[in-house]
Amino acid sequence: MKYVEEFRRHDLAQQLASAISRAINPDRQYRLMEFCGGHTHAIFRYGVQDLMPANVKFVHGPGCPVCVLPTGRIDYAIQLVQEQDVILCSYGDLLRVPASGRRSLLRVKAEGADVRMVYSTQDALRIARENPDREVVFFGIGFETTTPPTAVAINQAQSEGLKNFSVFCNHVLTPAAIQNILESPELREMGSISIDGFFGPSHVSSIIGSQPYEFFAEEFQKPVVIAGFEPLDVMQSALMLIRQLNEGRHEVENEYTRVVTREGNRKAQTLVAEVMELRRDFEWRGLGRVPYSALQIKPSFAEFDTEQRFDVSATQASDIKGCECPRILRGVKKPTDCKLFGTVCRPENPMGSCMVSSEGACAAYWSYGRFRH
Repeated sequence: MKYVEEFRRHDLAQQLASAISRAINPDRQYRLMEFCGGHTHAIFRYGVQDLMPANVKFVHGPGCPVCVLPTGRIDYAIQLVQEQDVILCSYGDLLRVPASGRRSLLRVKAEGADVRMVYSTQDALRIARENPDREVVFFGIGFETTTPPTAVAINQAQSEGLKNFSVFCNHVLTPAAIQNILESPELREMGSISIDGFFGPSHVSSIIGSQPYEFFAEEFQKPVVIAGFEPLDVMQSALMLIRQLNEGRHEVENEYTRVVTREGNRKAQTLVAEVMELRRDFEWRGLGRVPYSALQIKPSFAEFDTEQRFDVSATQASDIKGCECPRILRGVKKPTDCKLFGTVCRPENPMGSCMVSSEGACAAYWSYGRFRH
C-alpha cells in the first residue's frame, strides 16, 4: 500500500538507526516528547525505542483528546442523559472512560440511558432526523483534526432547520497544551524530567499547518519536527531533532511533507472559524485550566450549543484515587510508575483514560507487552 509499506522497510530502519547512532553526542541525554498517541503506539508496536541509543529517550505526552478530557465533562454528559432524557451520540472510546464514582457512559447506557456510539457527525445528524421528537446531543471531542466535521454538522443542522440537534463542544487545541507542558513547574524543578524536543502531531498539523508551533519553538528554544505515524517517519524525525539539538537550533521542521504544509488546510480552518471561537480557558486532565486552549460555539449558533440549551448543574468531579494518568499525560511519569497499572487497571477494567483510549500511553504499554521489561 503506497505511503505505508515503504515507511516500514527493515533495511531503511537499520540505516536510520545507524545514522542516529553516529549523530548522537554520547555525553548528553536526548529526551524527545511525542504529543500524539499515534506516535506512542508506532514506537511500541514497531520497537522503535529498541533501535535508539541508550541516551535517546521518548517521553509520552497527552496522547489524545479522550485522555485529556477532565472527569467533570463526562459527569456533565451523564447528568444530561439521565436528567434531560436526550439521545447522546458519542465516539466509541469515550464511552468507557471512568467518571466520578467509577461511572461511565457505557455503564449508564446499560442502566437504560439512550447513549449511542457513532462513527461520524453525520450519524448523529441522521439520528436527529429520525427522532424529531427527541433531543439529540453530539459529544463533540477532538483536537483540531476532528473539529471541522463538527463545524460542518452545526452548519448543516442550521441549514436544514434541525431544531432537536445540539453539540456538547469539547474541542481542544494542541499548541496551547504544548506551551502549558513547557511551563509546568514539575518540568522546571531540579531533577525532574526535561524535554529537549517535540514530535509535532501529524493529523492535527494537516489542518493547522506547521506555522502555529513556530512561536513556542522560538520562545522556549525547543525544536519541533512534524512527524508522520509510520516507524520510519518517527525515526527520521528523531534524527532531525537530534541534529537540531547538536547544532543548537530550535526550529520547526516538517518531516511529514506528503501531508502537512506550513499553512495547513485553509478551507477547514475557515469552516471552524465560521462556527466556533476561542474559550478563555478550559480544563485539561493533568494540565489543569489552560488559557485559550479550547473552542466554544459562537453566539450566532447558540441554539446548537448543548451548554446553552440545557440547564445542568455542575458537580465536583474526582479522579480515581491512585491513578497516575494526570502525571503520565504531562510526561512526568511512565505508565509503569503507576501502582494500578497491570494490576487493577487493565483494558477490560480501566481506572483511567490512558488505559481506555486506543492512543493512550497505558494502552500502548499494555498492548505491546513492553511493560514486562
